[in-house]
Amino acid sequence: MRVLIADDSALLREGLRLLLEEADHEVVGTAATGTELVVKALDLRPDLVISDIRMPPSHSDEGLRAAQEIRASWPEAPIVLLSQYVVVGYATELIESGERATGYLLKDRVFDLRGFLESIERVAAGGVAIDPDVVAQVLASRRRTPLDDLTPREREVLELMGEGLTNAGISQRLFLSTGAVEKHTQRLFAKPGLSEDSGVHRRVTAVLTLLGR
Repeated sequence: MRVLIADDSALLREGLRLLLEEADHEVVGTAATGTELVVKALDLRPDLVISDIRMPPSHSDEGLRAAQEIRASWPEAPIVLLSQYVVVGYATELIESGERATGYLLKDRVFDLRGFLESIERVAAGGVAIDPDVVAQVLASRRRTPLDDLTPREREVLELMGEGLTNAGISQRLFLSTGAVEKHTQRLFAKPGLSEDSGVHRRVTAVLTLLGR
């Protein structure tokens, strides 16, 4: 996998590079600012972009804005944003800026090496990976939505879907058959009215509904 890393900290860029190369991935470039990230991403078209959200000059949301600019020219760009803190709006804005291939992870998740690599590889393959802490915070604070009608098991399935797990992965995590997971997913799609012929990507839309959009 060809990866582009963006972070204003040279130490973090080098740490991620070593981690990725140890996992047999190739780091094709690095960037220290949002402007540099946009230029390199559109030039190199890597298999994955990993970017900090806060970069110079204001250290607010330059990484997110750069990701949105990249998506304006390359909608399917696979992007993982790293954040020091949970900001739910960042996750929803990033997901809405493209088709799929989106990740939003807390920086602490990097220390869970296996989980981190699984998450970024999932995004590079076109999936979605939302940090479990983000999902938990949303469920604790959001207003009522059609998803409030979910059963406890359907809610568990949706939370794991939000983390980016496939039906097979959810089956393993919950010790359910794949057939049972499929039934739960069909029911949770039906409650917000996400039919198969609705013209939307139902898994991504269900996650956006979970995030309050």
